[in-house]
Amino acid sequence: MSLSDDRPDFSTIADLFLSHGSMQSPAFLDGRLCAELALHDLTAEAWLEEVCHGLGVEQPRDRESAETLLAWRRQTLDALADSALNYEPLLPDDLFSLAERARGLQEWTLGFLEVIDDTGDTPRQGWSQALREAIDDLGALGDMETDIDDSAENENDLFALTEHARMAAMLLFTEQHPGQPQVESGEPTQH
Repeated sequence: MSLSDDRPDFSTIADLFLSHGSMQSPAFLDGRLCAELALHDLTAEAWLEEVCHGLGVEQPRDRESAETLLAWRRQTLDALADSALNYEPLLPDDLFSLAERARGLQEWTLGFLEVIDDTGDTPRQGWSQALREAIDDLGALGDMETDIDDSAENENDLFALTEHARMAAMLLFTEQHPGQPQVESGEPTQH
């Protein structure tokens, strides 16, 4: 079983948010989570505090909710640090319309970029040109049109944009955590 199989999916987290009385998008907070894990090594306590703030509650409503939120953080960190490079943003899946999935990607991007913007310009000076360009390109995703029709062309475009966001997240993490993941282990890649 891969790490991504254990990670709570978008609907599970959205339902958890609803049980707390919040319509907040899990995608937005997942974008924030990814950037914060890459830039600040976000602690479990800080993550719970941030999610609760986003939900407008003081604490998770029960132990199971807290465990799900903490598992989300842990499994995201594991996926970012894994040599398989299998991190996937927490976005609406194929059960949602293409427009809903596009909005999810937009929300993820806005959350991710909000953390990046909060860091200021100083950390960016040490980033590679490829990372700076990838982050700059994400800015356009925050402004993209999300009211799109279900079509094969739009599906392919959305897939490519999602892949760009995923790779930008992985690049940020790997540059901020040299040696993690160890992608040059000398072991053959399995396809």
